[in-house]
Amino acid sequence: MTPSNSILEAIGDDRARSVLLDLHARADREGPGRLWRLLGQIPRLVVGRTVPWAALSNLFRDQYLCIDRSQGVLCYLLARAIGARSIVELGTSFGISTIYLALAVRDNGGGRVIGTELVSSKAERAREHLHQAGLLDLVEIREGDATETLRELPESVDMVLCDVFPPVMLPGLRLVAPRMRRGAVVVSDNVNAVWGDHRDFLAWLHDPVNGFRSAMFPVNGGTELSIKVA
Repeated sequence: MTPSNSILEAIGDDRARSVLLDLHARADREGPGRLWRLLGQIPRLVVGRTVPWAALSNLFRDQYLCIDRSQGVLCYLLARAIGARSIVELGTSFGISTIYLALAVRDNGGGRVIGTELVSSKAERAREHLHQAGLLDLVEIREGDATETLRELPESVDMVLCDVFPPVMLPGLRLVAPRMRRGAVVVSDNVNAVWGDHRDFLAWLHDPVNGFRSAMFPVNGGTELSIKVA
């Protein structure tokens, strides 16, 4: 394996690893084009101004917009460590992150990953990729706005992955948080890359009244890890 792929040795399933290698390679090839699409917003990102996500959303309807390999393996290992069997994912895209989460649920003895995806064509592709990885039976992908699709949830949630556009991050997590058990984990992507749009989200996580302990780690430019403590 190349150095960037060597971290995937933590994934013991050859079939799923093969699918992940292929999907990450496709996502890597999109990188320069994605940067080009964001070029006009870079000054806003640098100084922490908000980005017009509604206007930009159509530019990313065909993009992977996924966590990287290190974040995926981190999610898998964290889910294994806490014995997660009920996971909620805000922002499924083409299903790369969902594969890591479903692998952990399966290796923990079974359960369910509930994913959310606004774009129907992405949700369908994600289901295809999960089928290729042999994990589709562990996943439910709900299509539509996460603030609507997550109104019905399991009684207890062990883990949440937040990897959706910033305007949905806080309202989405606030829907899930009351169902999260003590010791449940939240992993949040892109909070440092677009920090101007995540101020309220991070402030909510860092406010003790909401029951979390939270800190940012230097994984893929900044990944927030939060633990439900109350």
